[in-house]
Amino acid sequence: MLRRHRFGVPALLVMGVYLVAVAVAAGAAWVTGDLGVLWWLTVFTEADAGAAVTWPNVIVLVLAGALWAWALWQCLRGPLAGPSPTLDRDERRLRAALYASAATWLLYFAVPSWPWWVTVLDSLLMVVVVLLFRPVLTRGVKGADRTGAVGVLAYGGVAVSEVLALLGRDTPGQLNLICALATLVWTVLVLRAQWMDGRWRTATVQYGIAALLLPVLWPLAGLLAGGEAVRDALTVVDALGMVWLIRSAHDLADPRPSADSTPLPVAAEGSSPHR
Repeated sequence: MLRRHRFGVPALLVMGVYLVAVAVAAGAAWVTGDLGVLWWLTVFTEADAGAAVTWPNVIVLVLAGALWAWALWQCLRGPLAGPSPTLDRDERRLRAALYASAATWLLYFAVPSWPWWVTVLDSLLMVVVVLLFRPVLTRGVKGADRTGAVGVLAYGGVAVSEVLALLGRDTPGQLNLICALATLVWTVLVLRAQWMDGRWRTATVQYGIAALLLPVLWPLAGLLAGGEAVRDALTVVDALGMVWLIRSAHDLADPRPSADSTPLPVAAEGSSPHR
């Protein structure tokens, strides 16, 4: 499995180091009675004041760490090993934009509160992704132009809202709701297009679907488990979104079967295949 991907070994090493760190931090939390290190490793913020070392808290944080570890493996392992296909200009641009957009999530580790400029940067990069998805999807999907318009409304509206708030201007009360609904619609349309397109694997689409569903399922799991860590651990949704973006870029560079390849002739019974 390690050799199946171009960077499988380095990716496994990074994932392994992270998992060991999370396991050590979980054990240390029980010994010291302090969740600080485990919280920082898995949620990337300081622990909530008064958060106790309880089974629900520790389990939720360890689960968040496991999802981040899996995200590291998915993102760092690269495309499948083998010769890369010849990508056209639209595919190359889309691939670069997907990587750039996913890279903005690294800023979350440095500035977890996401100041306005990070939100604007992330939104504008996603607008670029939307615009570059359109010509690639146009080849096999009807309504790709409408999909692009919805995406620009979704992410462009977020950037406009942040800038207006910075300038102290009033924004339409329903703008955030409209942007959220447009984001949902765009994501569903793109996932549907990827599902129908042979350049993207089924698992990549499933990660995108999981990124849509987890914000609903994670709080429900938190209600059953209890604990103060559930709310902050919702950042694992970012991990799935990042995986979807990066895997979408990886899949474009996966080796593809040659269109002009022909099957080898079947040797007649009793004849030597080396003749």
